[in-house]
Amino acid sequence: MITKKIIDNAFSKLNLKNKCVCVHSSLKSFADEIEGGAETIINAFLENSCTLIVPTFSYEFLIEPPENLQYKRNGYDYSKKNSHNNEKIFTPDTNEISKDEMGLIPYMVLKIKERVRGNHPVCSFSGVGPFASEIIKTQQPMDVFAPLRELALFKGYVLLIGVGLNKMSALHLAEQMAGRNMFIRWALNSEKKPVTVECGGCSEGFDKLDEFLNDIDKKIIIGKSLWRLFPLDILLKRAARVIQLKKEITHCDNKNCIRCNDMIAGGPILN
Repeated sequence: MITKKIIDNAFSKLNLKNKCVCVHSSLKSFADEIEGGAETIINAFLENSCTLIVPTFSYEFLIEPPENLQYKRNGYDYSKKNSHNNEKIFTPDTNEISKDEMGLIPYMVLKIKERVRGNHPVCSFSGVGPFASEIIKTQQPMDVFAPLRELALFKGYVLLIGVGLNKMSALHLAEQMAGRNMFIRWALNSEKKPVTVECGGCSEGFDKLDEFLNDIDKKIIIGKSLWRLFPLDILLKRAARVIQLKKEITHCDNKNCIRCNDMIAGGPILN
């Protein structure tokens, strides 16, 4: 059993009090039951006066690409139909989330009355805590990673709880900082008209960046879960520089991955 006391000790060791933290997590990584479940971890952030930021992506709001909004080199096979929903309208008030991909902690954060959710129908971030509103309100459909840029200005952190770098959204922002355009996807606005939204690409190659980042994090193990805490501003600058110098480093193991191939080439041609 992972007790509340064990979680509290982890927060003390990582010196998380009063910090702004973006969390990517897998509760299965503990390999033991957590006393109180996901709420125990969320409450630990709130009890330590932290601002907790989590990805709350909702792929069910994607629609098929309209003919007049299709871009070249966009990591997308336009000849393939994906059966995306064409009716749902996203608002930051909704609690819909792709739970299997996001995990239980983001799912539970959305249920908190005071939570704030970003204005992005597919790749929203949500937050609770003292600075959640200031960080989250920067997000717009065509500025998907604005909350992470803002988090870096707050001298914030990224905490990986039992997951690898391939789950870290901040590395997509590092790609953007390295000069890559983010991919364009499509959703409906409040008037049920198709609009473009920015999204990241394939992240399965991001673990290759570890050799360049593993000296800036602080590591602890809780149960069987490895926690890695990275200072976001340092991580972004380091990762962006590596991506500029070693463009292929972010490619996954599938040489035919259209998302990796197009992103390494610079992402969509927007002109």
